[in-house]
Order: sequence, then structure tokens, then C-alpha cells
Amino acid sequence: MTTTLMQPGQIEAAAGNIPELRLPPADVFRVRARRFEQLADGHAMADYLRFAAGLAHAQQGLLDAGPAGELPAPGRIEQCREHGMPPLAPAGLARPAWHDTARALARSVQPLLTPAGRSALQPLLDGQAAWLDEQAAYLFDNDLEHVDAAVAPVIGAALQVHWTQLARRLEPARVARPELPNLCPVCGSHPVSSVVRIGGAENGLRYLHCTLCSSEWHVVRAKCSNCDNTRDIGYYHLEGGNRVVEAESCPECRTYLKIVHLEKYPQADPVADDLASLTLDLLMDETEHTRSGINWYLIHGHP
Repeated sequence: MTTTLMQPGQIEAAAGNIPELRLPPADVFRVRARRFEQLADGHAMADYLRFAAGLAHAQQGLLDAGPAGELPAPGRIEQCREHGMPPLAPAGLARPAWHDTARALARSVQPLLTPAGRSALQPLLDGQAAWLDEQAAYLFDNDLEHVDAAVAPVIGAALQVHWTQLARRLEPARVARPELPNLCPVCGSHPVSSVVRIGGAENGLRYLHCTLCSSEWHVVRAKCSNCDNTRDIGYYHLEGGNRVVEAESCPECRTYLKIVHLEKYPQADPVADDLASLTLDLLMDETEHTRSGINWYLIHGHP
């Protein structure tokens, strides 16, 4: 493991019109599933990565099925834009049919699991609406002390399907820059990681990728995405690795967030590559930095 430093003067030039917000593409989960499958080859976490691939494929099928919810009224969206608020914040937003989505996803991935794994998902299939909503609330609040870690990836995947469907129907111009740059301007959730994009107007720009609605928002590089500090930002990577994924750390708030470099591997995915680089998280624990993002495909809670 090594670290290099970057100073504020090396931040990318912000010439021209920067696309500040990238709403999720139609094939977001299909691309993710393929990357999970690719990463599983020879990986120590191969079985779990294949499970995640199956879950992402199931998410794509449900996303393709079409909208299951209604956007807030135009007046409400405009009010959020004027006040710098995320229009799809979970609080107060209707969540029709997400319970059915969660159960459909659970049934889809059951064949990929061991008997113990299938048994662990049974509470999701049998759970009452109130229990499911409680688990969703824990995820929204990042309350990992109370979330059921065994079912959290499937519940999170169901919520991702619904919020991604809604986010895809927004117009970027109707979404304000976030008051807090470390939270998604669309739904107010935390990022899972960041990604340096390639091609077109986005080339070389860093975007934070939302763990809930799959939207991405621009934050300049060599700047802490958690506290805005620009001094002595450090980058850690695994010794001998390809450096597609690095951990960007801040000495001020003592947090880190993964950064995925598409210029080094264009097929990388900000969620799949984050999960597959769990070893880097373990090494960052030794540096006494706290992860500022969260990946719902693998929750370390207390079942």
C-alpha cells in the first residue's frame, strides 16, 4: 500500500459548461451486473459477487418494466429547486409497490443462494409491511446497528429500483446544486463512491455516485467530498494493483471515499468496483479513517 498527495492546484480545469448532474442511464443495473460477473472471475469473493450480479440483473428487469411511482407535483419540484432541496428525498415521498419489488427480487436471487442464504431471506418474504418499512428507514438513516444485514442488500436493491425509476424522469435543470456537496442533489442520500468519467464534456471530471437513486453529481477532484477540505488529500491503493480503485482520504475529517478511474478501465462501475475492493476498506481501517460512503450491496450491520 502506498500513498501519494495532490495539491489544490492540480484540480481539473473547469473550462466550459460542466455537466453538474448525470441522471441514471436506462441500463445502469445491466452494466453493473456485467461488471460484477467480470470481477467475480478468480476473486476471493466470487460467490458473493455472482450473487450481486444476479441481484443487479433482477433490478434491471424490474427497472425495464416501467414506472411504479409518481414524481412529486411540478410545483413541489420547483420549490425544492428554489430552496436547494433534493426533490426525491425519501421523507414524505410515496413508495408504492416497493414491498412487492423487494419480494420479487428475493425470489429471483434465491436459486443463487445456499440453503442458509435462502433461509436468511425468509423474513423478507414473510415480513409485514411495517417491518419492511422499518428496515427501509434504517437504510435511509444509515442506522446499521439495527438493520437486518442479511436482507438489507435485497431491500436496498428494491429501493434503488424505485428511486432510479423516478430519477430517470427528472430534468437535470430542475434539480438544484446541493446545499451539502456530500449528499445527492436528487434524493439527499450519501454516495457509494466517486468516479472519474471519460469522454465528451465529462472527460476527467469526478462525480459522486448516489447509493439510492444512481444519480451522479460533480465535485472537483483533490477535494474532500465529505468536508470540502483541499489540503493534503491522500490517495491509497493496494500494492501491485492496477489502481482502477483508490481510497481518497482527508486528514481533516479523517474520512475516505473510493474513487474509480474509468481512464484506467472504462468498464469499471462505481458500485461493483467499490464492493470488489473490500480489501482496500480493511486496510483503510488500519489508518483510522472512517468510510464516508455506503454500499447497500453489502451491509456490515447486526442481524
